[in-house]
Amino acid sequence: MNAAYPEVPRKQASPVKRKIQRILLTLLFAIALILTSGFFYEWIASKQAAQDYPPPGKLVDVGGYRLHINQAGTGSPAIILEAGSGETSLSWRDIPQELAKFATVVSYDRAGYAWSEAATVERTGSNIVNELHAALEHEGIKGPYLLVGHSLGGMYVRLFAQTYPDEVSGLVLIDARPENDERDTKEILEQEKFSGNPPAALLSLLKNSGALRLFRNQLLEGLVAKEDREEFINVIAKSSFFTAKEEEAKLASSTEDAIRGQHLGDLPVKVIARGLSQDYPSVGISAESGSKLEAIWQAGQREMLKISSNSELIVAKQSGHMVIHDEPELVIKTIRALAQP
Repeated sequence: MNAAYPEVPRKQASPVKRKIQRILLTLLFAIALILTSGFFYEWIASKQAAQDYPPPGKLVDVGGYRLHINQAGTGSPAIILEAGSGETSLSWRDIPQELAKFATVVSYDRAGYAWSEAATVERTGSNIVNELHAALEHEGIKGPYLLVGHSLGGMYVRLFAQTYPDEVSGLVLIDARPENDERDTKEILEQEKFSGNPPAALLSLLKNSGALRLFRNQLLEGLVAKEDREEFINVIAKSSFFTAKEEEAKLASSTEDAIRGQHLGDLPVKVIARGLSQDYPSVGISAESGSKLEAIWQAGQREMLKISSNSELIVAKQSGHMVIHDEPELVIKTIRALAQP
């Protein structure tokens, strides 16, 4: 080194500063260890869950990916159950086995949901309907089909009936999403700054890190019924599910467009509307806006009667949106009336 520029001694960190640095490093290491342990714990738990919860039905190829189809009972018409947004074949609980006592009944999982594999095409209503039709054909389950759709699933069965009219004998729409829902509610929801569900990426992180499994009762309160949480954690809550559900929601308006102004002739249609209002304040929506949203929904249920000259409104007086859980007997009775006129 040039003697003209002598080396300047480095200033040593004070004991207090070194202690703080050690504490911070220890905390960072502990956090990293906890996170790593959480991901490893969830990986092991998910592997075990795959063994403990095998699919009750069959996995059927629909063009490069497989759907889970669960068939029971015999006889015609075949009753096809289409669940709502974020709902699966498990959501119907005991309804399929009761229907199987007098007819063929099929419950299934849309691509990405529960036991079904993720799709390679976007989650439009058209693709979803065609996948279901392909799966039914693959399994030799012939029409006529009596289609039962809950919530968002109601739009899909309406589109199915529109796409394959000669193969459908009737519709049961259980508190189904009306065709003008997004158009009529958008301004209200924007005023309320309602953001809807958390992003799929965040939900996947919560699941993959083990947080959703460890804190299920806290994180799923008000979202998943207590008796359904074990199956939700072990079967449903996967990255493919969160992604598919999010994409379905984004593309739902295209399905609304496809069925708007629909008329299905004299096809028998039963519209089951909830009798109890949603709890809007629980999701951060004001009572005033909630009242408007509920009025729009109820008007939409009655508007659906126009899709057929042979339609009937049934009010589930003791039910909120999950009529299939609140009044399953009413659902079964309504379906039976169409299946065995």
